[in-house]
Amino acid sequence: MTNPEGPYVKVHFRLEIEDDWPPASVESLWAVDQGDGTVRLDNIPWFVRDIASGDVVAAEPDEEGALWAGQVVRRSENCTIRLIVFRDDGSAAARQSVINAFRELGVCGEGIEKFGMVALDVPPTADLAEVQRLLNHGVANQWWDMEEGCITAEWRAASAG
Repeated sequence: MTNPEGPYVKVHFRLEIEDDWPPASVESLWAVDQGDGTVRLDNIPWFVRDIASGDVVAAEPDEEGALWAGQVVRRSENCTIRLIVFRDDGSAAARQSVINAFRELGVCGEGIEKFGMVALDVPPTADLAEVQRLLNHGVANQWWDMEEGCITAEWRAASAG
């Protein structure tokens, strides 16, 4: 796979497992090779903490050529929010309705059937206070549970205000 910005590559992140979660020890994300030992992440992480789509991370190949993520070089200012959808047992329709509701607020998302999850990529241009109101409304109504996988100072300021 290639695009005008550079070739797509998979970059692997080691995960710390606590209380049997996450369900894997490694998560692989698509990224665009920046040609300088770094990659720009191009999808929403399901389990990696403190990482968001658009972040640029150092990446180093192992002896088999697999790329492994290192330190974050530049933050995208996007937030990663993960939801476990309870409505309809996290059915495809329930996950899609969640994605659609957040899309109206300028937020991208994707769902995964196995865990009834939705991962949201919240750009800094979204109305963060409105996104947080919808997230909290869903938690209060037991539509989903929420985890802040990667948040910014702007996100924290919006929740304080």
